[in-house]
Amino acid sequence: MDTQQRQLIKKYVDLVVGKWWLVAGCVLVATTIGLFYYTILPKVYQSTALLSYEPQQINPTARMDPEQGRVRLREALATLQELVTSRTSLEKVITQFSLYEEDRTRLPIEDVILKMRKKDIDIKPAPQGDIFSVTYNGTDPEKVVKVTNALASLFIEENLKYREERATETSKYTENELAMSKKVLDVKEEVMRDYKLKNFNEMPEQRQSNLAQLQALIVQNQGIQDSIQELERTKVLAQEQIGMHQRMASMRMSSEVPTGGVATSRQPETDAERLVRLRGYLNGLLLKYTENHPEVLRTKQLIDQLEKKGGTGQVTPGRAAGSVPSRESLAASMEIQRLQIQLKEIDVNIKQLREEQTAIPAQIAKYQRWIEAAPVREAEWNALTRDYTELRRNYDQLVAQNLQAQSAENLERNQKGSKFKIVDSARLPVKPFSPNFLKILLVALAAGFALGVGPIFILDFIDTSFKDVGELEEYIGVPVICAIPFIEKEAEIRKENFKSRVSVAVVSVYGTILVAAIVIMWIKGMIIV
Repeated sequence: MDTQQRQLIKKYVDLVVGKWWLVAGCVLVATTIGLFYYTILPKVYQSTALLSYEPQQINPTARMDPEQGRVRLREALATLQELVTSRTSLEKVITQFSLYEEDRTRLPIEDVILKMRKKDIDIKPAPQGDIFSVTYNGTDPEKVVKVTNALASLFIEENLKYREERATETSKYTENELAMSKKVLDVKEEVMRDYKLKNFNEMPEQRQSNLAQLQALIVQNQGIQDSIQELERTKVLAQEQIGMHQRMASMRMSSEVPTGGVATSRQPETDAERLVRLRGYLNGLLLKYTENHPEVLRTKQLIDQLEKKGGTGQVTPGRAAGSVPSRESLAASMEIQRLQIQLKEIDVNIKQLREEQTAIPAQIAKYQRWIEAAPVREAEWNALTRDYTELRRNYDQLVAQNLQAQSAENLERNQKGSKFKIVDSARLPVKPFSPNFLKILLVALAAGFALGVGPIFILDFIDTSFKDVGELEEYIGVPVICAIPFIEKEAEIRKENFKSRVSVAVVSVYGTILVAAIVIMWIKGMIIV
């Protein structure tokens, strides 16, 4: 700090010391005003109740909980604060405890409630933990504690009521939504069921089965056709055999000699010759047909019969010719009868096969129609069931939500959900919260000192005279050779001393009286520190 700054500080200190009586007077007057202001201010008392937020012990799922899980204190408090400080709740409290009687005579009830909500009620959570406080300010300490406890109880009541109402509303809502969803789903399923029953064979999932049935019918039809052709060929061969036997019988009859007569010039075929002929015929058949062909089987049967006879087939000259033709004629007749019976059986089989074959084209056409209609039914089914999956998913979700909502409602009715608990109830305040005497006193002292010092500095600032040599030298830029000091007369000194003694006496008496008044008021309880 240089010399100039020290001189400046000394200058201001000298100014204040020189006008100490002004500063002291302003401080005493300001203190008196502050004391008077404190006495006329109404005493405001404050009471606080401490509440805790207890989450529900039974932890349901988020959908089941009316608060969608474990809601933090600030979120729950914000909702309940609006309910507790609503007009209906506060109006009941004001009426119950006869609050703001003067204000209610001159102000609308809305303004009184707004004043109570904004100025007199303070609800705030603690920095840590699920705890918050409810504070109320008022002029009557007994009413203050009662109102504070009433507000704390309102939190508990409104929380239970609010949660139960939310749980009940959620349950009713889910029940209504579930009923509506079930109705829509039942109608949809009924339409789908009717459509599926009506077009079951044409549905896409039946296409593979229809294709398999169609293929089986085509194979069956072809098998019947092949069987008919085989039977017809067998029939032709049987007819040929009958004709051959009939011709052979005619030939034998024409070649037989009458009884006692001479044999004709044409000799009958011997068994050996016939055996040779049949074997040649069999070889020719095997070139064209398989082993299982009816004609091949019949020829083999005839060859076996001839071979079983074991004869050479020669007819002895002395042998009677009449006995052999009779046996051959009888065998031929029996063979013809057998073949005729076989023909009848073949005709019956062919008729049955043709009847079966007649019904197959209609069935083939039916399955072809079902297969061709499958793409159309698939498109119609997709259009019909496009929103069914979403309807079903929504229905399942609503069923689950309805069960959860009912469980949540039971929890709230049994008071097992989240709730508020009074940890520390409000107590009767011993001293007023406002006004603060020390604060007012400090403000009054600061204001009095400022009022006393301010004019001194202002007057010095507007005074253009030079107070010392340094100011003059700085202003004119020329060094001062000599200076004549201020010389007071003896009368002026005596006057100044008298003035100082009077000022000290006045300030001392005033200060003593003021301090005494403060002490007396403090003793009587008019001032609460």
